Parts: sequence; C-alpha cells; structure tokens
Amino acid sequence: MRSDRPLVPACDVEDEGLMSYPDPAVYDTLPKLLRYNVDHHGSDIAVREKDLGIWHECTWAEYGAKVKHIALAIRDLGVTRGDVVAMIGDNDSDWTAFEIAAHTAGAMTMGIYRDALEEEVGYLAEYAEAALVYAENQEQVDKFLALGDRLPTLKHIVYADDRGMRKRSDPRLVYLETLIAAGIEADRKAPGAFDQMVTATKAEDVAILCTTSGTTSNPKLAMLPHGRFVRHIHTYLAADPKGPHDEYVSVLPLPWIMEQVYVFGFGLVSRMKVNFPESEETSFADLREIGPTFLLLAPRVLEQIAADMRARMMDASSLNQWLFDKGLKIAVDAVEHGRHSTLANMMVMGALRDRLGFGNVTSAATGGAAMGPDTFKLFLAMGVPLKQLYGQTETLGAYTLQDGKELDVDTVGIPFEGCEVKIENPDPEGVGEIVTRHPNMFTGYYNNPEATASDLRDGWMHTGDAGYFDAKGRLTVIDRVKDMAETSTGVKFSPQYIENKLKFSPYVGEAVILGSGHPYLTAIICVRFSTVSKWAEKNRVGFTSYTGLSADERIYELIRGEVEQVNAGLPEHQRIRRFLLLYKELDADDGELTRTRKVRRGVVSERYGQLIDALYGDAGTARLDTEVMFEDGRRTRVQADMTIMEVGGDAPSGDLRKAG
Repeated sequence: MRSDRPLVPACDVEDEGLMSYPDPAVYDTLPKLLRYNVDHHGSDIAVREKDLGIWHECTWAEYGAKVKHIALAIRDLGVTRGDVVAMIGDNDSDWTAFEIAAHTAGAMTMGIYRDALEEEVGYLAEYAEAALVYAENQEQVDKFLALGDRLPTLKHIVYADDRGMRKRSDPRLVYLETLIAAGIEADRKAPGAFDQMVTATKAEDVAILCTTSGTTSNPKLAMLPHGRFVRHIHTYLAADPKGPHDEYVSVLPLPWIMEQVYVFGFGLVSRMKVNFPESEETSFADLREIGPTFLLLAPRVLEQIAADMRARMMDASSLNQWLFDKGLKIAVDAVEHGRHSTLANMMVMGALRDRLGFGNVTSAATGGAAMGPDTFKLFLAMGVPLKQLYGQTETLGAYTLQDGKELDVDTVGIPFEGCEVKIENPDPEGVGEIVTRHPNMFTGYYNNPEATASDLRDGWMHTGDAGYFDAKGRLTVIDRVKDMAETSTGVKFSPQYIENKLKFSPYVGEAVILGSGHPYLTAIICVRFSTVSKWAEKNRVGFTSYTGLSADERIYELIRGEVEQVNAGLPEHQRIRRFLLLYKELDADDGELTRTRKVRRGVVSERYGQLIDALYGDAGTARLDTEVMFEDGRRTRVQADMTIMEVGGDAPSGDLRKAG
C-alpha cells in the first residue's frame, strides 16, 4: 500500500492557524490521496455509516482495503482505462468505495440520481456506453434489467443489497460481497497489484463524468480529470479551510457536483469525516445525532426546513407561538443591524438551532439555485453561519463564496484565488452574462464537441446566468439569461427572484412566474401540501387529496394573502395580478423539474399552455384537457378545472388581458 513517491506532511494545523494538505503535485488523483491517508492515518476514522440504528465507524485502513478489493475484482471483470462505470443508489460507503475503486482501475464514473426513472437511466447509460453499473438494490437493478438489449456495452451489474434479488437470474448480475471476496483472493495471489494500479493513475485521466442539471434538455456529461479536481479542492479549501476535526453529514445526492466535492474532495484532501445517514427519510434525525461542524444544504432543503418549522408551530400553544414570533422578529432585526441577539437566542433561537442539529456548525454553505433573502436571514438569525456560493458542474462546483463578515443576502461573494469572473455584454446597469475561467475547469462534454464549443469559448465558460458585480466586487446572480423576461409594456423582471420570495411562505411549494410578452405578471402556484394540509385540518377544511385541497376557495384565500405580502415588497409593475393553484405538484418524474429541483420552464410552458392562455384571458377558471406523456413513456389524459384569482386592487380589464 505504501507509495515509492516522496511524501509531504499530513494535514495538521500550523502555528499560523492555517491548514496544510497533501501536495497536489504529488497526490494528484483520488486513489493516490486515499493511499496517502491509509499510509499515514490508517487508524483514524474516515467515514461513519448508520445501519439498523447503529453508527458504524470505518478507518482509513478499512476503507482502503475495501477499495483495493473492489478495484482488483472489477479489473478482473474487464474494467479498464477509459471505461465508464455508472452508479446509482443511496449515499453510503459502498458507493464511495466503489467510485474510488473504479478510478483506480482507470475508469470514469458517472453518478445517476437515485430517483431517476427508467428512461432517464437508459439515456445516460446508453449515451455514456457504460461497461459496468453499481446499482445498490433491487429497485435500481430492475431499471437496468428492464432496458433489455438497449445497453449492449453493459457487461456487469453489481448490487450491494441482496434483498429481493433471489429470483433475478441475469448473467450480468454480481453480488458486491462476492465481488469483494474475489478481490481478496486476487490480492492474495498478487499482493503488489493494487499499488501498481494506484501509481498508474494519472492527473490528466478523466475521473468523473458529472451530469449537468438539464433544465432545457437531456443532461450533458462534464469531463472532470483527477488533477483538476484535486487542485480545485485545494483552491476551495484556501477559501474555506477544513480538517480532520470537522464532521460532515452527506444528505444531498452524490451525483451532484457539490456532494462529489465535499465527500471525495474535502474528505480525501482534508480528512474531514463524512457521515452517511441510514436512509433519506432518517437523514435529518441522523444529522442531529452527529451534530456536524460543516453543513451543505440546497436552498430547496432550507426552504423545506423553514416551512416545516412554521408548520410545527401551528400545533404549539399560544404562548409558544408568541415566543417564536417575538424571538424570530428580534433575531432577524438584530441580523439586519449586523449583530446577534442574546435575548432571541435564549427565547427560541438556541433551542431551535439545537433541535435541528445545527448547534456545532461553524461553517455552512448553500448553492445550486437562488435563495430567497427571507429564508437566508432566518438561518442567520438562528445562529447558523450560512454563506452563499456559486458555481457550475463544468467549473468543478463553487468558485465564489461569501466571506460572512457582514449581512449579504443578495450576492454570492467574491471569486476564489486564481478564478476569473467577468460580465459579458453588460447593459447600462452592468447586468450581463456571467463568464468565468480558471485552470481547473472541465475539459469538455463527453462525446459532445458541439456543446463544448458552444459553452467553452477561448477558455471562458459561458454560464448562461445573468448577473453583475456590486461596488465591493461581489457577484450577484439574478437568473438564467434566457429566463430574464420583459412584459409587453417594457417592464423587465426576473421570474426566479419573485418565485423565491413566494417560496419563503410556508404554504407555497413551487411557483412559476409568467409575464414575458404579456402586459402583466401572473403565476402558477403549487401549494406545499405538508403545511397547507395541517392548516386545513386546524381550520376545519375538508379534503381527500392534493387536488381537492388546492381547489378549495379557503386555500385560494390563504395563498392570495401570501401573494399580496410578496407584492407589497415589489415594484408596482412587477406585482402578480392573477394566479391559479395547480391541481398537482410539479414533479421531476413528470419532467417538470430537474433532479436538482429546478423548474424546466419550457416543459411547463408547453404542458400548461392552456392554463397560461386562461391566465391572460377573461375567464374566471382555467381548464386543462390534454394528453401528457411522462419521461418513462406512460401517457395519460388530464382533465382539470382551476379557479383563477385576482390579486389586490382592481382586476385587470378584459381589454388589457386580450392585449397579451
């Protein structure tokens, strides 16, 4: 296991308070970093994983042994340099060990979101020409078996959980325990083979094929080489240092670039301990048990936490509700004035922070989508040192981060050292497309030179996002360039900005703001069922389903109040004039959201064109009568009637509506 390459000191805290990490010029691949940690910190905890209610610790030595045995076994199955290994399942140590093992064999790994449908899985595996698949359990295995002969390059399907697999007889199936046993035997026969494989890995080898979000089309695969990945981790750690004392709980999907950065990058370079919850359903209960020092949560997750918090307060006593409201107001007011309130912390914020498991957090980040300022202030008021970051899959995740020195709800901070960001073709207000470059970006899209040439021009990555720099050199991201809109009366607006303000309401789950080319703004809103159903029960509103609940006139009045609150903080010409409550939730399985929960506006506009027309018509209701084809190929007929509600002031005139 020991390398014959020169060694550098382990990751220790220096006298100056700075961290030192393994030299990226020497340890320039993920397998080499793992070997370094095994050699120098073998008895230290690398990861923890919860199973059947018990946390199991895994040392670097144990972790390295598992990777070694898997790597040797898949090599003997024929996996070699340049092959693609696809991976799908829950976040756990089997996934991470398998991914590094695949890299050791010279393969590229491609993560697939665990809730992806069969058609999505088939597209990615076929496009990447996957040679081997790691599929955690029967549910994931069946997605590949159902694809039949569509995947001619797929030779092996490795599964980790054998429950329900007894009747599966496909010759490509391999049980992970059987695979590891074969690797142990291979290591016994050739003890130095694994070390040779690790040494043979090269910085320029592509390690990860990371899927883009795919808001407008099928996701592309960004090629991320080992050396660039490792070097960018060092750049990131210079802006936000981590070390072996830090604890991280992996709750976001591993196919997402930022989870790859933290689990593999931070985990291997800084030896930050990575903890895997027992399941997606228990993730936040498990997080409370660990009490992480570092936290990464997507805006949608923080929005859900905030909404659940308010929903729980509906069942609290009048005194506790008063304490919560008063304490929150005091805490937010203090944050807005650049301080923290000891009184609010004693009243409610300290207990709330501990209840969520955030009591030990010294560093927290959010990114991947815009966040509403009210949600951001809420967590700062709670004492969570939240910072917004910004980046793309193609740039190996984040390359800007807030410094946290002052309240900053609008920007995503300043670029990392060595990362260049500029605004291309700015308008008179300085708003234009954000373009960036740094030495460690992706090398292109896998098997897609046309898309590479379109997005990567003269070394600059064209992000497709609109933004500007403020007077302090901090970057503000407004929206996607293609989503920036203008009404027929010349009013410019950002749909995403208004949507995020709406989603701060505990009663609003998703919102789509409309108005491009029309005389005023309207909205399609999906209620947050978990919260609205609780409100309905408390207020004696009968319902049997989401559809019935969202059609009730009292729910419409509830949501109208929330829309009016948002309107009060918007310029008059950017206020929502009409809205309807969609009969269903927007769903990634229906193609309406990406797997990272971003709205696919093109799909929504096409699927609900009848509703959009009605919002700009004279009728008080909108009727949907259409055939819908879901991404798994199913077709169904949808017929639904939805009320259209006016918001505030005089209703738009019929002539004004027709003008749109």
